[in-house]
Amino acid sequence: MSTHKELADLDVGALRRLIRQGGYTRHTAGLAAGRLQCNLAILPEDFARDFIRFCELNPKPCPIVAIGRPGDPSLPDLGAEIDIRTDVPKYRLFRHGVLAGEVTDIDDLWRSDFVTIALGCSFTFENALMAEGISVKHIDLDQTVPMYRSNIGLTGVGPFGGEMVVTMRPIPEDRVEDAWKISARYPQAHGAPIAKGDPSTIGIADLTRPDWGDPVDVGPGEIPVYWACGVTPQNVLMKAEIPFCITHAPGHMLVADVAEDADIPTFHAHRH
Repeated sequence: MSTHKELADLDVGALRRLIRQGGYTRHTAGLAAGRLQCNLAILPEDFARDFIRFCELNPKPCPIVAIGRPGDPSLPDLGAEIDIRTDVPKYRLFRHGVLAGEVTDIDDLWRSDFVTIALGCSFTFENALMAEGISVKHIDLDQTVPMYRSNIGLTGVGPFGGEMVVTMRPIPEDRVEDAWKISARYPQAHGAPIAKGDPSTIGIADLTRPDWGDPVDVGPGEIPVYWACGVTPQNVLMKAEIPFCITHAPGHMLVADVAEDADIPTFHAHRH
């Protein structure tokens, strides 16, 4: 099994092939720099239209970058060779809103009515932050970014609604404004932060106890900065309690062929 450090310079095609073969099952933060990484929601066609509309109305946590055709495991808008059944390091299975397990491929679970929705990921702006000399602590520590349930309400559609999930990154006080401006350039990757400072203002009781990911210390001279998070749709799918759906495991993304700063078209539910 390859380590994260060994894969840091691997090109995207080789990385996906390794993941497809089961040779890497950990987080993808910091891998395939410059390539778009995606959160995933895979759900039956009967629920997909409402979910796509929900994402359109909540683009900050749920920026759509590609939508698959029913029953088709490819995502040609993101890469010619992508097979969504095998090309993610780890998947989560949800049955009636309950986490039913984690697997490293979903080939045996694939159905003819499944629709894949790929959503932009914060790893894109993290690469931009690092390129501008702003350290990203969880990557330095080879950990998964801390994620928290917030009290920020979302616009509901059908069975889908709830509150936003946010990520936190400690940013040096003198670079917070820079981090704000840099991430704002990537609306397909959650864009600018939604808050900074006191976590209680957005309903977080304790930064040392994230709901997902690993805790990261906020050191002297640093300010916690919060971004909308692509785990939001997972939380929403759990609350909707639909019979069956599949997502990526937090931090374990689909790595696409397209550049992370590519001009992503706006998707509309009526097309699908």
